Amino acid sequence: MKKYFRRFPAAAIIIVLLLTTIKSIAQTTPVTDTARVFALEDLQLLVFRYHPIVKQAALLSESARANVLQSLGYFDPALKAGFGRKLFGDTEYYNNWNSELKVPLWLAGADLKVGYDRSVGTYTNPQTRTAHEGLSGVGLSIPLGQGLIIDARRSTLRQSKIMVQYAEAEQLKQINSVWYAVVKDYWNWYYAYRQFALLTEGVELAERRFKALSRQTTIGDKPAIDSVEAYITVQERIIQKEKTKIELQNARLVLSNHLWSGQGNPLELPANAAPPQIDENITRPSQSVLDTLVAQASGQHPELLKLRSKGGQLAIERSYRQEMLKPKLNVSGTLISNRTSFRGNVPDYYDFNWSNYKLGIEFAFPLFLRAERGKLREVKIKQRELDYDLQQTGREIRTNVLASYNNLSAYSAQLNVQVQSISNQQTLLKGETQKFDLGESTLFLINSRESKLIDMKIKRESMISDYQKSLAELYYKAGTRQFITQN
Repeated sequence: MKKYFRRFPAAAIIIVLLLTTIKSIAQTTPVTDTARVFALEDLQLLVFRYHPIVKQAALLSESARANVLQSLGYFDPALKAGFGRKLFGDTEYYNNWNSELKVPLWLAGADLKVGYDRSVGTYTNPQTRTAHEGLSGVGLSIPLGQGLIIDARRSTLRQSKIMVQYAEAEQLKQINSVWYAVVKDYWNWYYAYRQFALLTEGVELAERRFKALSRQTTIGDKPAIDSVEAYITVQERIIQKEKTKIELQNARLVLSNHLWSGQGNPLELPANAAPPQIDENITRPSQSVLDTLVAQASGQHPELLKLRSKGGQLAIERSYRQEMLKPKLNVSGTLISNRTSFRGNVPDYYDFNWSNYKLGIEFAFPLFLRAERGKLREVKIKQRELDYDLQQTGREIRTNVLASYNNLSAYSAQLNVQVQSISNQQTLLKGETQKFDLGESTLFLINSRESKLIDMKIKRESMISDYQKSLAELYYKAGTRQFITQN
């Protein structure tokens, strides 16, 4: 060895410098030995409990139900009363009291009215003058023409109830969108983590080979140039590792956007969190799963549910606009009596009977009905547009589901080939290493085959990540989401 150093002093200097330098720039600790597995089902639990957008989506149906409550307000009983009196020069000109309880009825758009009137005084209108005790009345107001089948208040209430279904479909759509984004970010983090782990392993392999070659170079078994080449490989892999380290940190930050506490505080994904190992032997979902998703998409896809809700809303609007083409013919009748209480004694000819009543008839009819016909035509056009939209949307949804399934099939086939290629590459690397130990190969070939193997493993993890994202896309395109269960 001393003789070797005397002949090649530069080699000894190079080896010492490389061994010293590698300790400072190639400290390659494992990804972590205390890693805590953070599975997708753990993320699912947190997202559906605490994610703000998921909570916000739940407010959509509540808002729609609040609109239903507002529409029910049109059927609330209303009590109104008025009082007026004029006294001048010891003369009571009038003393009027009018009160009425109006109860809207769903049937036939009628209104039930219960009232009490008292109009006395020297100059009270004889038409409205009553006895000193006043008059009580019970009556109905019924639209016999326009408004008999459906009126504005019934139309508004029915449409608001349908909009609850629309809001629930929109809620489902938003939740599915959130979960799809979460799943994509999770598998991006998975890929970044596995890529960093593989490159870390590559750095460790290169370091061990460099140290082994350095010892062999020191004793003269290997030329110094092999140590230099091995060290260059270490440096290249360290550069790759540091680059992927930033990518891993960024992927962890993006995934942390979906983590919230029960108190609404943002959470950070721990640095020692690690995804679980994924079986590389992945098979695509069966044909029965595809058929189920296609059938579910055609019947329960949020976009189709929203369009059908709009169709139901337009059907009610069309009925209302057709009703508006009828003439207005409102009939009101009220039985009146001097009775002011149930216990009072009132003569029969002043009590409630068919001889004591008030009757009113109101009729109106626009001669051209331009406004009504125009609005009805507009509703019919919207219905036709909606029918076309339903046809096209339904076909696009089915096509998207089939396309996502085809992507899964492609990823599954590619992954199987990639697994076989990795096995073959490992065989090549092992053989090349044996030849190198016998002096029949070069370090360049060893590094090339090992780097190729690392790249192939990274490609495998990329395929696994893309497959899982395509699987999530398949369910998302079908208008649903894949429920992750604990194993």
